[in-house]
Amino acid sequence: MKIEQKQLKEKVLIIKLGYSETLDGEIGMITSLGDVLRSTVLLHHYKNAYVTWLVDEKAFPLLKGNPFIHRILFYDLTTVLQLQSERFDTVINLEKVPGVCAFSDSINAWRRYGFRFDPEKGETLAYDGSQNVLEICMDVEYKKKTKKCWEEVLFEMVGEKWQGEGFILGYKPKSDITYDIGFNCYVGEKWPIKAWPLEYWKELESHIGNKYTISWQQGLKNLDEYIEWINSCRIIVTNDSLGLHIANGLGKKIIALFGPTISSEVYISKGVKLVPRVDYNCIPCLSSKCTQTELCMRFIEPKEVYNAIEEIIKA
Repeated sequence: MKIEQKQLKEKVLIIKLGYSETLDGEIGMITSLGDVLRSTVLLHHYKNAYVTWLVDEKAFPLLKGNPFIHRILFYDLTTVLQLQSERFDTVINLEKVPGVCAFSDSINAWRRYGFRFDPEKGETLAYDGSQNVLEICMDVEYKKKTKKCWEEVLFEMVGEKWQGEGFILGYKPKSDITYDIGFNCYVGEKWPIKAWPLEYWKELESHIGNKYTISWQQGLKNLDEYIEWINSCRIIVTNDSLGLHIANGLGKKIIALFGPTISSEVYISKGVKLVPRVDYNCIPCLSSKCTQTELCMRFIEPKEVYNAIEEIIKA
């Protein structure tokens, strides 16, 4: 049933374009689709509010059809002018781009969470209650020690306690379960060293043989097709990438492979996480470039992944 705005208690604006990752210091113009999807966990807290979400157009398929988002607006000059003329009860800015922070500060609102703009230094700062999040972004060693999952930190940012809520994917796939195992083998161009070596995927395929049906990653150029493919697989073997988060949102059984990124930051409702078995003191490095002679992802053996598949299927 459609909820009318006048029946709702609170008018909320969430600014999450995907230009900066909420818990990382890096800022760029490559839209982080996974970060946008993960931010939807906040909608559990604002399910009785009238929510407007400002997003980059590339991430729209991840939000469309979401029952707790009443308006999805694309980030452009016209939308900026419109929002500056509206009034909100709450603004949540999850972008660290200074210009976006300055725009967020200019919106008429009672409460503000997330990141703000320092007009004296021209830098990004945090609103009261969000300072811990900024420290996680800017201090790599502190981030490693925190060991809190992403959802927990995000809830703390708005003064709430996370209780295991997951992402809310608006798109409802129609595909049937067709394959036992899906190989989600590609990663985005921002973090190439997160990828498990291609020859290991092929070796894993040889271990499986004809015992289970396998499908290699599909839908690389169309987000809807990608979601449909993930939905068609019973188990997803995946790098730390967008596909991992979509599979989580769809309630799939997951075998997630981590190396340079922090495994404890990612909550998986069904499945296991595998990390390299190697004595590298740099893991996780949180870097897009490797300083070792061998990438850490090479130390997750295909046999280990195969054994994890067997354990999940037996369970």
